[in-house]
Amino acid sequence: MNSDKFFVSVIIPVYNGEAYLMEAIESIQRQHYDSLEIIIIDDGSTDSTAEIAAGLKGNVHYVYQPNSGPSAARNRGLRMARGNVIGFLDVDDLWKENKMRLQLEHFDEEPSLEIVLGLTQRMQMTGIENGKVTFREWAEPEIALHLGSALFRKSAFDKVGLFDETLNYCEDWDWFMRAKELHVPMMIYKEVTYYYRRHDQNITNDTKTNFKSALSMLRQSLHRRRHRGNGEAAKLPRMSDLMVGPLRTFDEENEKKERNESDG
Repeated sequence: MNSDKFFVSVIIPVYNGEAYLMEAIESIQRQHYDSLEIIIIDDGSTDSTAEIAAGLKGNVHYVYQPNSGPSAARNRGLRMARGNVIGFLDVDDLWKENKMRLQLEHFDEEPSLEIVLGLTQRMQMTGIENGKVTFREWAEPEIALHLGSALFRKSAFDKVGLFDETLNYCEDWDWFMRAKELHVPMMIYKEVTYYYRRHDQNITNDTKTNFKSALSMLRQSLHRRRHRGNGEAAKLPRMSDLMVGPLRTFDEENEKKERNESDG
């Protein structure tokens, strides 16, 4: 793969993320890919996020804005982005080390492809050790329309538009639904690319609000599709049709990790 072909802009929206910001940045740096920029959008933090960001070196851009929600933060990052490929990372989550290599290879092989997703591995908070929050793998890797598990050609946002800033929940699902409705070419690679870390401060812990937002998002999607008519344009691709490659189970992932550690 010709690395000069892709310049990647990674957007990190942050709200009071001092406990996680350095780990998030390090998980991007472990991709060992030089042609990238990291854009930190501080969405009104009141902790030491600004001080931590100020100490970061390399191609890192930091911007502060009054608290406006995750959609507005991501949209600001998109407007700043210079890359032809876009990645997202929530500040409390992590990218897997080989994420960019795997997904950029698919872009390289399929010029028409605009979105490549991987599997998401949920992580459960186990405690705090030496001032650092610790997590363990929880449940099987899952197929999830999660922004952090994907890479996007920037052209996908030209077609679909930006994130809906009226949504503070399910804004990622809403964007993916709009992309599917427009039949933007996407695929799901059956390997973990993203660690989704669950803890007591996740905004998605509000299950009642999440459920209401999800219902509203699905109703809006149905309304748009009905407006387009009942033909092929109104149909959505099935998730199973987007999947390629062998699926590794939770146990197989652990066995692979143990083999790598023993070889090292």
